[in-house]
Amino acid sequence: MVFWFWFVVTVLAVPAVAFGLVIAALYLYIRWKYMAHLLRIFQEKPLFVVPRGEPPADGDGEDVELKTEDGLTLRGCYLKTTAPERKGVILFGLEFGSNRWACQPYCEKLIEAGYDVLAVEPRNQGDSDKDPNYEPLQWVTDRDVADTKAAIKYLLSRPDADPKGIGLFGISKGAGAGFLAAASDKAVRCVVTDGAYGTHTTMVPYLKRWISIYSDRKIIQRIIPTWFYGLFGVIGARKVARNRGVTYPSVEKAVARLNRPLLMIHFCFDTYIRTEMAQVLFERARGPKELWVVPKAKHNQALTVAGAEYHAKLIAFFDANLANAGPPPAGTATHTPVG
Repeated sequence: MVFWFWFVVTVLAVPAVAFGLVIAALYLYIRWKYMAHLLRIFQEKPLFVVPRGEPPADGDGEDVELKTEDGLTLRGCYLKTTAPERKGVILFGLEFGSNRWACQPYCEKLIEAGYDVLAVEPRNQGDSDKDPNYEPLQWVTDRDVADTKAAIKYLLSRPDADPKGIGLFGISKGAGAGFLAAASDKAVRCVVTDGAYGTHTTMVPYLKRWISIYSDRKIIQRIIPTWFYGLFGVIGARKVARNRGVTYPSVEKAVARLNRPLLMIHFCFDTYIRTEMAQVLFERARGPKELWVVPKAKHNQALTVAGAEYHAKLIAFFDANLANAGPPPAGTATHTPVG
């Protein structure tokens, strides 16, 4: 009886051990051959034009300064509604490289419709303080999340803070940082993103593409399963994070925890973040949600292409999910007013 027990264990164990050895050998080979190329995903800036705005000619807009937990000063602008009554307050998450005044084309109709808007330049961007130990890129890091949380705390601490909480409207990288900050703060009542992207769901397709560029061994490309790319990418990202002194938090996990009204705007012809990448991220969201894919739009061009429809969707979403919202859920953090 003992003999047959060990015979069965051995029969089952041999294939598992062999499979493990094959995977280990494949990992070591790819790491030796391609790791330096694949790490470039987390170390190179994309080639696109970053919009930058100018202060309003009429002088409207309150200059804002706020402190981060680690003592840096971030600078932003607070644009008050021109409507007779305020419906709500929205935090605008800037895309990588843009300045605070770049929020105006996106938010001008929201401001007319009854919403105050705050846009804050994260560290090392625009006029905000520089962190000498940090070089920002297009990937969301723990520093970006900390800066977004500081902006949320500021809004909830103002003497004119809205007791309902706030809405969040983020563009590209600002959308990812917004997801991560909002997931742990119920005072964010609803979220709109334009060109949002995750870390893992973006990284894996790019790893597959780069392997095909740098390797002419078609058999390797055929036999590597998708989960292996994910494992390899996580290990590579951690290596880059250590070298850069940051962490790359999971946008995907934050989206799954959000469970609040969500409008995701994406672009049909986005060559950086393809529609299927956005779809995978969208599917993780658990609350009321809508994915609007704008026809003929490239990355961050939905406003240019859709125009009036874009503004109308924003207003309708915030009217439904922020203007008419009740007080934040019990347990939401309270903040001491500033000023």
